[in-house]
Amino acid sequence: MPGEAPDIKAALTDPRLPDVKAAGGLPASVRAGLVFAFIAYFLWGMMPLYLRAISHVPPLEIVAHRVVWSILFGAALIWARGQMGEVKAAFRHSGTLRALALAAIFISLNWLIYVWAVMEARILESSLGYFINPLMYVAAGVFVLKEKLRPIQTIAVGIASLGVLVLTVGLGTLPWVALVLAALFTGYGYIRKTVPVGAMPGLFVETVLLGPFALAYLAFLAVSGTMVFTHLDWQTDVLLLLAGPVTVMPLLLFALSARRLTMVTVGLTQYLGPTLQFGFALYFGETFTIYHAVCFGLIWTALAIFSVDAWKHRPR
Repeated sequence: MPGEAPDIKAALTDPRLPDVKAAGGLPASVRAGLVFAFIAYFLWGMMPLYLRAISHVPPLEIVAHRVVWSILFGAALIWARGQMGEVKAAFRHSGTLRALALAAIFISLNWLIYVWAVMEARILESSLGYFINPLMYVAAGVFVLKEKLRPIQTIAVGIASLGVLVLTVGLGTLPWVALVLAALFTGYGYIRKTVPVGAMPGLFVETVLLGPFALAYLAFLAVSGTMVFTHLDWQTDVLLLLAGPVTVMPLLLFALSARRLTMVTVGLTQYLGPTLQFGFALYFGETFTIYHAVCFGLIWTALAIFSVDAWKHRPR
């Protein structure tokens, strides 16, 4: 029907929707991908609120709980969607397994650094990383996929680089949290876009590969008597149990969107997440200097230039 919403139920069941065009001209897969991307980035944008609620738990224990409860939550989704065959196929294919193992390393490091940054009142720098992320996607397109940059795109990348330089010189230190978060998530997004496995099966395999390390660390905490889980209060226990769905749902939606959208489009939709994080950083009273203002202003200018150019040259 003209103007109908994307078939979300069908998209969750079949990661490769047919490109049936509605009156608006967008293929059904692209429309679903946009919906998934916006929901994923909204959930990520709200993540500081969740992490602040468990700020009394060490970052590494939080990441371990994210892995363990994501496995259980993911297994339930895999069973409900009848995708265990895809999971087994991924484990049997050495190339796919290697790619997902690398993706698991990228995303686990991303989790750890981000959780630590929120705990250390560095949400502002984290949001900068995710603002830079779309331009990291551009770099991936150029250096990995051999895509060509138009002159205006080159200017946008240069302006963003100038912003990072201003912040580095002004504060006397490289904003490494921002750069590492952006690089890790770009690598993760590229792998998830190209690896031949469905969104949820791939995500489940990633968490299963991380599972032994997470369980070993939690066992160590339990033996040493330093585990927070089950040793503080029931509210903390509930919040740590929610680490599964809180982790899996946005990653699943992101993976679903990445398989339906171009790298450029995925990058453009990402503005929502860091914008919310930026707002939370100011709300929580993090230091915002003139160098931050100049840096963010240049990054936002670069993103605006790049977005307008991408929109003008979008496929019909």
